[in-house]
Amino acid sequence: MMKKMSIPTSKASLVLFLCQIISALDVPLDSTLIYKVSQPPTITQQSPKDYIVDPRENIVIQCEAKGKPPPSFSWTRNGTHFDIDKDAQVTMKPNSGTLVVNIMNGGKAEAYEGVYQCTARNERGAAISNNIVIRPSRSPLWTKEKLEPNHVREGDSLVLHCRPPVGLPPPIIFWMDNAFQRLPQSERVSQGLNGDLYFANVQPEDTREDYICYARFNHTQTIQQKQPISVKVFSMDSLNDTIAANLSDTDIYGAKPVTERPPVLLTPTGSTSTKVELRGNVLLLECIAAGLPTPVIRWIKEGGELPANRTFFENFKKTLKIIDVSEADSGNYKCIARNTLGSVHHVISVTVKGNTKIILNVINLVLSPGEDGTLICRANGNPKPSISWLANGVPIAIAPEDPSRKVDGDTIIFSHVQERSSAVYQCNASNEYGYLLANAFVNVLAEPPRILTPANKLYQVIADSPALLDCAYFGSPKPEIEWFKGVKGSILRGNEYVFHDNGTLEIPVAQKDSAGTYTCVARNELGKIQNEVQLEIKDPTMIIKQPEYKVIQRYGQVSFECIIKHDSTLLPTVIWLKDNDELPDDERFLVGKDNLTIMNVTDKDDGTYTCIVNTTLDSVSASAVLTVVGKNTLKLLLLTRPNPPFDLELTGQLERSIELSWIPGDENNSPITNFVIEYEDALHEPGVWHYQTEVSGTQTTAQLKLSPYVNYSFRVIAVNKIGRSQPSEPSEQYLTKSASPDENPANVQGIGSEPDNLVITWEPLKGFQSNGPGLQYKVSWRQKDVDDEWTSVIVANVSKYIVSGTPTFVPYEVKVQALNDLGYAPEPSEVIGHSGEDLPMVAPGNVQVHVINSTLAKVHWDPVPLKTVRGHLQGYKVYYWKVQSLSRRSRRHVEKKILTFRGNKTFGMLPGLEPYSSYKLNVRVVNGKGEGPASPDKVFKTPEGVPSSPSFLKITNPTLDSLTLEWGSPTHPNGVLTSYTLKFQPINNTHELGPLVEIRIPANESSLILKNLNYSTRYKFYFNAQTSVGSGSQITEEAVTIMDEAGILRPAVGVGKVQPLYPRIRNVTTAAAETYANISWEYEGPDHANFYVEYGVAGSKEDWKKEIVNGSRSFFILKGLTPGTAYKVRVGAEGLSGFRSSEDVFETGPAMASRQVDIATQGWFIGLMCAVALLILILLIVCFIRRNKGGKYPVKEKEDAHADPEIQPMKEDDGTFGEYSDAEDHKPLKKGSRTPSDRTVKKEDSDDSLVDYGEGVNGQFNEDGSFIGQYSGKKEKEPAEGNESSEAPSPVNAMNSFV
Repeated sequence: MMKKMSIPTSKASLVLFLCQIISALDVPLDSTLIYKVSQPPTITQQSPKDYIVDPRENIVIQCEAKGKPPPSFSWTRNGTHFDIDKDAQVTMKPNSGTLVVNIMNGGKAEAYEGVYQCTARNERGAAISNNIVIRPSRSPLWTKEKLEPNHVREGDSLVLHCRPPVGLPPPIIFWMDNAFQRLPQSERVSQGLNGDLYFANVQPEDTREDYICYARFNHTQTIQQKQPISVKVFSMDSLNDTIAANLSDTDIYGAKPVTERPPVLLTPTGSTSTKVELRGNVLLLECIAAGLPTPVIRWIKEGGELPANRTFFENFKKTLKIIDVSEADSGNYKCIARNTLGSVHHVISVTVKGNTKIILNVINLVLSPGEDGTLICRANGNPKPSISWLANGVPIAIAPEDPSRKVDGDTIIFSHVQERSSAVYQCNASNEYGYLLANAFVNVLAEPPRILTPANKLYQVIADSPALLDCAYFGSPKPEIEWFKGVKGSILRGNEYVFHDNGTLEIPVAQKDSAGTYTCVARNELGKIQNEVQLEIKDPTMIIKQPEYKVIQRYGQVSFECIIKHDSTLLPTVIWLKDNDELPDDERFLVGKDNLTIMNVTDKDDGTYTCIVNTTLDSVSASAVLTVVGKNTLKLLLLTRPNPPFDLELTGQLERSIELSWIPGDENNSPITNFVIEYEDALHEPGVWHYQTEVSGTQTTAQLKLSPYVNYSFRVIAVNKIGRSQPSEPSEQYLTKSASPDENPANVQGIGSEPDNLVITWEPLKGFQSNGPGLQYKVSWRQKDVDDEWTSVIVANVSKYIVSGTPTFVPYEVKVQALNDLGYAPEPSEVIGHSGEDLPMVAPGNVQVHVINSTLAKVHWDPVPLKTVRGHLQGYKVYYWKVQSLSRRSRRHVEKKILTFRGNKTFGMLPGLEPYSSYKLNVRVVNGKGEGPASPDKVFKTPEGVPSSPSFLKITNPTLDSLTLEWGSPTHPNGVLTSYTLKFQPINNTHELGPLVEIRIPANESSLILKNLNYSTRYKFYFNAQTSVGSGSQITEEAVTIMDEAGILRPAVGVGKVQPLYPRIRNVTTAAAETYANISWEYEGPDHANFYVEYGVAGSKEDWKKEIVNGSRSFFILKGLTPGTAYKVRVGAEGLSGFRSSEDVFETGPAMASRQVDIATQGWFIGLMCAVALLILILLIVCFIRRNKGGKYPVKEKEDAHADPEIQPMKEDDGTFGEYSDAEDHKPLKKGSRTPSDRTVKKEDSDDSLVDYGEGVNGQFNEDGSFIGQYSGKKEKEPAEGNESSEAPSPVNAMNSFV
């Protein structure tokens, strides 16, 4: 029996040929013949060697065979006979050897696991199948494990292991989250071939608790899930915030920022590894790296190039995939991971063994009694397979003896066979990678000839085409075939006929006289048979009137002709195409018998129109171009476009020249100025036409220079003043003789890509430059200035060669010489190249810093030795950064600055430094590979400089003779501040400046009150700061002192009211309750200002909340406040940029307990309310009495003097009181107080007010919020006469609140 191997057959590394030596006849696959001729069994279908089945479905083990008589089938299981009748779960299909194991009705797939083999047997022999290994698919669950959360610092690498359960076949791995969404992958995050998830560096967004590895088992259509893996990424920002919250301002704190790291390989480990793959398989190589920034992967093959068209990059270039590998793909493959900080590489040594492409060539041997024959089993592989023979499924050593058979290693020799010698032989070739089994039968038959081609079969061919007449036959011994023409013709012989082994007669060029009856005769020693076939020769189809080039005016009509000639017995069909596609579905296109007509032509009808004529035997076509133009263009084209030249002829053929002649086409009334000659190289660039030369329009011949080994065709284009003709038809082809190359490749360079290699590149010669077949290049190199011999290698027609194992950055002499099968090109010139660069080895020394001034420094260093640069010196880089400011503590992020100095410089200037600061710097040398190590950090300090201007200057609180100045220290002090200088001078009405006053102010001051100023005077201020170095830039501001005590100007005669010069809001007071507060203020400035109130929780960083005040009142009620909370408040005026009051702080009252006594039930409160009501009643009576008498009471006079624009005047028609327009005037307000205005009242004004009528000194609010206390601000005096009055809130309204 066969040798059983542990490795799956798909990995078998051998090639098996089972062939016969004599020209015996195989039994044809003709259905009628098979039923008449005895034939040993042949396996036609079987299950795969490694057969994995679904344990939930019935198992079907295939075994189909043919033979005469039909074969019977039997099975072995694990090497012993498998009795199907004794197992109720197993049945065999009728007329077949296929087994069906009924699993769905109670059977278990595990019970039928094993090795099965089928035998198909009849009276002429027995054929056997492969060993079929039946294994049920398995999809086990993940073993339970406790997964600890992964806590990772931002920027570190991470590997999440999948480790799926071992299944059959192995599962497909993928990663998803709880929502069954695939986790996104990138250059930074990707899945390896082993299923693990690799992070080159983790980021805060990688934090999640549902990294889930899934395993999909395709055979059972099941998916198993691993326990979710949690990843927590600690970012440096959050860590710094945590540290900062627990340290004081004087502590030095801050975790190190995310550290950038050079690449390291996560897989594979180490610097080298090996990989063995079988020929024909897919080679997969993987490199996954960690690092920050994320490394980029690059693959190269040492000493060669990656195979074109078979190389693919997957998984963001981390996986190199080469399909259909061969022994030529063996070698060292290097993966290089690189980021800005460096690189790392890994070399994988790949060995491709054997030949995994299984070629099984089985030829059955059919012999006649007494004939000899040979079966040979050829098997190739690495290691070489061993051969064993079986006869009818039994090892040949123990099979029944056959005197006509002799076994000699991989060969069986048959001599004088008899009918009993018929049998099926099996060749088993095996090595460590698997086995191959081939069945081949020896069928000893004695059969008279049979012709299988139908009698009187008709063959039709076109004249001058090949004719093939079949004569399929069978017989044993193999019949001899003869052909005759006609019934009594002679046997056909000679060069005009070709006789094929399968009996077919070929007439290479059939002519008209080849038509007739042909007879095929087959004979052997057992008989003779003949068959007749008919041959008809048809005339070829031709287009005798082809469509012609047309130029048609837009909206015109055009017609293309296509007149054909064809054999009268063939029915042609004509098809028209436009631009190789169907005609547009448009009624404007009319297809006639011999033409195509296009009506009402439009621009879109431009194109190429093709007429195709098809018959059952041949097809021809012709094309023409249609150009659609406007009216004027049509006339121009018809007059000037020349017709193409024709009748091209080649004469005077020499090795390097030839003469071309032609006949010019019609000039179309415009003389031809010149002819352009183009050539096609059908050998190297078929279908591509190149410019050759051009000659005068009076010439019709040209002597052309030629290159060796070019298959030339020429065409000619006529040119006139307007344009070019269509190209002529190509000339005949002319192939020049081969020669050695005339030139060598250009642009030869030698530049290393790695520290240990030299990459030699060049521009390959073009096809016609090769001068002959077998173009190659001789690449030579040697180290310069060393007495080395040239090292040379001959490579194929490529453009690069990599020399490995070179010293780092040494000069090489390089040359590349072309050669072909006839010899070498001239000796090439040498170029100087260098092997690969590496990072510089040492840092610059003796770094010195000379501080020139507070913003500029000069740095010096000693150059590094050129030998330590290890590459082309590109220059030096100076890294410098500010450590801290010497004038104040700085904890800001350190930003490094870089200056690059090209060439071999040893000094450089550092501009843009900040004065009075501490700096560090280092210097690095730079070559083409990157930067070398940094020199030790050098510390230097910049001296003091002049400060920047003060951050602000505000002038507030103007009075008659004083102004208050406030300022902020400079944003950039640039040293230790010593003082401030204030200069100011008055400005008169004509903008002339007065005398300048200068004041020196100590550096620790931030405000100043200037006194003894002139009233109603504008001043200009100049303010700057000083250090020991000098004064900084100044800031300027202007301000005005007020006019008089009242802050107003006395009106001049005939002039209206004058507004205060310096508007302001002051004396903001609050009266707060539990959930609301009354805000009041005093205002000086233009009339009809629109106020707003801004408020917020004291100490909070939240934005201010803004409430608009209706009208121009000077009080507002804030509602919806939180009890027991401190609030900040300020008042502003709309339209006055930056004009608002200073802040005031108040606190709402605590929340009242539910069991608190209601104030409305207290006796004292009831008495107070009654007194207030009585007071209001008396006031009403007095008011009405005074009004009826036509006089004015003191309060009325006061109101006239202080008219409030917010209060509506009395209606003139009925004398009723106006009411407030704001509905909030009648809402309750508790515990309010107003501070009296600090403005003085003139003596002539009335001293009367509502205070005199029982409201008390502080002008309290009533319980319902009605205002009867002091007035908000000083009102301007108006004339006493008039019917209108601006009064305080109506006492009637106050009274109504009690009703």
